[in-house]
Amino acid sequence: MGPKSGRWRRGALATALAAAVLPAWAQDKGTLDPKPLPPLANPADPSTPAKQLFGRKTDAAPLPARAIGFYSRGCVAGATALPVDGETWQVMRLSRNRNWGHPALISFLERFAAKAPGVGWGGLLVGDMSQPRGGPMLTGHASHQLGLDADIWLTPMPDRTLSRREREEMSATNVVASDWLDVDPAAWRPNHLAIIRAAAKEPAVQRIFVNAAIKKALCRSAQGDRGWLSKVRPMYGHNYHFHIRLACPRGEDACADQDPVPAGDGCDASLDYWFSDAVLHPPKPKHPPKPKPPMTLSQLPAECRQVLLAK
Repeated sequence: MGPKSGRWRRGALATALAAAVLPAWAQDKGTLDPKPLPPLANPADPSTPAKQLFGRKTDAAPLPARAIGFYSRGCVAGATALPVDGETWQVMRLSRNRNWGHPALISFLERFAAKAPGVGWGGLLVGDMSQPRGGPMLTGHASHQLGLDADIWLTPMPDRTLSRREREEMSATNVVASDWLDVDPAAWRPNHLAIIRAAAKEPAVQRIFVNAAIKKALCRSAQGDRGWLSKVRPMYGHNYHFHIRLACPRGEDACADQDPVPAGDGCDASLDYWFSDAVLHPPKPKHPPKPKPPMTLSQLPAECRQVLLAK
């Protein structure tokens, strides 16, 4: 599809759509009328959750681009907003203001989206990426803190520009059967395999997270070269979208990569665990564990304070 009039410009909604306390899963609705969060009474209090600080930032830190820390404990300087419309992508849930990333992620998504039609996928519907300065999110994710993660809906982009209401209210496609043991044959298509395989073959991609039932379907159907399957890892949820994680950009020593993926294609006994009673039907604990206290700024890399306060 070609450019169309009325498309939003890069970052144009960043201020108007300031982050609010909203649902954060792909299928949950956003809002057409987002409200800014109220100011914190004492943001300098060291016990203030970091998510409350980073969740109130509506623009990027005006610093050189850097991913700082680990995917679930870090931040990003010099982030860029993915334009909400491209030739082969559209950003969803605009009210969350989570279409930000390290410039390496923005460049990757633009390149990868251009390849999607070539594998029978009309284009990408892009879900959550990162907040403008990364860091812990108010809702929905433990990771996505470095500007190197992106959720791609398991729904191809239609051949038209979606309305604002559609972007906030339409649901992604659940491709997993209700018993969680396999994909739903009424929803799963060969081009689901094709788009995930194309992403996994990208050299910059470190991991792709999918529901275990999706991994099972990929293991069953993949033909020829199966080396790419090692990057595709089973994870809780991820039945409406797949999660792309890039490796740390070259030369950025403050960014901590994950360990290399294990050897093999992951289609072995390690996959069987995800279909065990321990995962699908865990016993109810007699004494539920106390929830962990939220992460504070002091628990993030020291450079994240500079990212948070930069003006």
